Amino acid sequence: MTLRQVAIVGRPNVGKSSLLNRLCGRMVSIVEPTAGVTRDRIAVVLEHGGRRFELVDMGGLGLVDEAMLKEHVEAQIQAALHSADLILFVVDAKEGRVPTDDMVARRLRSLKKPVLLVVNKVESHGEEGALANWQTLGFGEPHGTSAKEGYGTSDLKDRIVAMLPGQDQDELEPEGDVLKFAVVGKRNSGKSTLINWLAGEERVIVSEIPGTTRDAVDVTFTLDGQKLLAIDTAGVRKKSSVQDAIEFFSHSRSTAAIRRADVVIHLFDIREQVSQVDKALAAYCLEHHKPVVLVGNKIDLAPEVDLARWDAYLKQQLPGLDHAPVAFVSAQQGTNVVDMLRLLYDLRQQSRLKISTPKLNEVLHAARDQLMPQGRGTFPKIFYGTQIGTEPLSVLVFVNEPRLFRGVYERYLAQRLRDAFRVPEIPIRIAFRRREKVVLDDR
Repeated sequence: MTLRQVAIVGRPNVGKSSLLNRLCGRMVSIVEPTAGVTRDRIAVVLEHGGRRFELVDMGGLGLVDEAMLKEHVEAQIQAALHSADLILFVVDAKEGRVPTDDMVARRLRSLKKPVLLVVNKVESHGEEGALANWQTLGFGEPHGTSAKEGYGTSDLKDRIVAMLPGQDQDELEPEGDVLKFAVVGKRNSGKSTLINWLAGEERVIVSEIPGTTRDAVDVTFTLDGQKLLAIDTAGVRKKSSVQDAIEFFSHSRSTAAIRRADVVIHLFDIREQVSQVDKALAAYCLEHHKPVVLVGNKIDLAPEVDLARWDAYLKQQLPGLDHAPVAFVSAQQGTNVVDMLRLLYDLRQQSRLKISTPKLNEVLHAARDQLMPQGRGTFPKIFYGTQIGTEPLSVLVFVNEPRLFRGVYERYLAQRLRDAFRVPEIPIRIAFRRREKVVLDDR
């Protein structure tokens, strides 16, 4: 599905990522006061004023970066500018106009595309009054906003919708219930091979969307009449002299993909040991409560491997994911890949479970009666709980002292809930909140 694209551009550190986060109302881009944090193109679909469009954040123009990554970042920027239907040119009201702003302006003029000049960090009447000074850049009336405080952002969305070209058929069609899954793992585990197999599979309907690197695509396809979106996180291939930069870049792409995904496929080469990179990715999935399928790849190249022993080894190395299902595939030959994909639907279905409050409390009280945490001077008490969300399945439990229940006891409760409600393969997010004792005034 192709939507109108709105690209956010500007020199480094003018607040592009903060603006994207503010416009979409949630944390999508990483915000850090260091030039060059955003190297990927990060996109999110927005709805406003009866229109749907894709807002795209990217690296800063004129970014001074590691030599081997600068070319890659520039390629991402060029691709985003080429596909954009409208460009938001962001400048910094506090720092004022600098030569790099003029460089960006020259480049945007050559594109002959609609440009809306956005003056960010406008947080006082004095700064608002200086907006007219930016008109000399030649992009018409500038729009003042503060991504940090939210000033002007609603009006900005109105202006974006007004400047977009007319609606096309893709925008009018509903997006539907698309299952988004990330493919993560260390380099050479077979991520690109798996994505390429999905893109070339004759039994599924496939369209390819340019992704966040020159050698990666997000692949949309249909399986069993349902839509899926595979988020590729293939590592860029560069010289060993920039190994540290590449590792940072690859890890950033993987964590961004995990945040976007409904479910994660964590890919391993069964001929190799579990690495620290794999353990870090697993920890990130746990932190964000993402359902995971642990996938041993390249079974065609290692027929001698005992899969049962490898399954046990994997669960030993990644104890936090001992609930996650394990599959074994050959991405090269397509062996077991379709069955693995069907696991994703099962995991999402488990994550969408809705639990009645009485049944939930029945299970919580039974767990409490069987085992309680150590009080350390305070007798721990569980009062009641309620479900507060799905995807991830989330439960709020009211207790007398939250610190007593976090950690080991939290994992115990999660397992009891998985067992009781037949959702054995997903993470359960449990939040503990203190229930204050109510004292009535006798006067």
